[in-house]
Amino acid sequence: MRDPYSVLGVSKTASLAEIKKAFRKLAKQYHPDQNKDAKAAAKFAEVNSAYEIVGDEKKRAQFDRGEIDAEGKPRFQGFEAAGGPGGFGRDTGGFEFNFGNARSGSGGGGFASGFDDILSEMFGGRAQRGGARAGGAPRGDDIQVTGQIPFTVWALGGKTRVELGPGRVVDASIPAGIAPGKTIRLRGQGEPSPFGGEPGDALITVAVAPHDTFRAEGKNVRVDVNVTLYEAALGAKVRVPTLDGSVDLTLPAGTTGLRSFRLKGKGVQAKDGPGDLIVQPRIIMPSKIDPELEAALVKLREKGYDIGR
Repeated sequence: MRDPYSVLGVSKTASLAEIKKAFRKLAKQYHPDQNKDAKAAAKFAEVNSAYEIVGDEKKRAQFDRGEIDAEGKPRFQGFEAAGGPGGFGRDTGGFEFNFGNARSGSGGGGFASGFDDILSEMFGGRAQRGGARAGGAPRGDDIQVTGQIPFTVWALGGKTRVELGPGRVVDASIPAGIAPGKTIRLRGQGEPSPFGGEPGDALITVAVAPHDTFRAEGKNVRVDVNVTLYEAALGAKVRVPTLDGSVDLTLPAGTTGLRSFRLKGKGVQAKDGPGDLIVQPRIIMPSKIDPELEAALVKLREKGYDIGR
């Protein structure tokens, strides 16, 4: 086999992290489950053997010192005392070279320590040595999309339709009040496996669509309600929209636009407790002031009456 550093495309001073990164890239490129080219299997075996040497600190040190070759076999360095490593075996009466636990990367198809873990990470825990499969082929890729969740569905919780791609729509369950930017995972809704394995997952990043009426303030929700000058001045019952319908709210006489009203538990229905609905009156003047109203307002101004403050 060629020099293992050259096979992996790294320098002799590369860190273990750099070596592992290079191995992962090449193993994924030439893995028999991913690459059907006739030469891929041989290249995959060569990459495995190279990583077996330089991906293991002990073997790497032995290789760098010239104690083992590129296939992990001990290099002959002369005979030692009888019974010692590479010497004459006392009991056998002949030559006995002690190869220890060295394995041939090209002949035995052995993998370096930790190789199975790396394959497990890359191929969903189903890859085995030599490209064999345990329990199925590699799974399909995950799909990552951003889902625009309707405001009321986000605030109350429920199901909404999310587009995963052209012609692909799924129903997703939305936990009430989930933080924007969080991810919802839909098992098995990703890309199908080209090798007959399980499909990937759909990863939906939550984005909350703006609402024409409601605004989120943490767990609370704020809503503006139009109130006539007469209702604000004299007091009245007004209809207030909520996330799940409408309710009547009694305004006291002398209500101003600086005062808000709180409806307990009518906000975001979060898991740790619901928020409130904050009702903000917006006092609307008539589109046309009749002479009587104008005269009354002028009279109040002349008396120094503090209107709206």
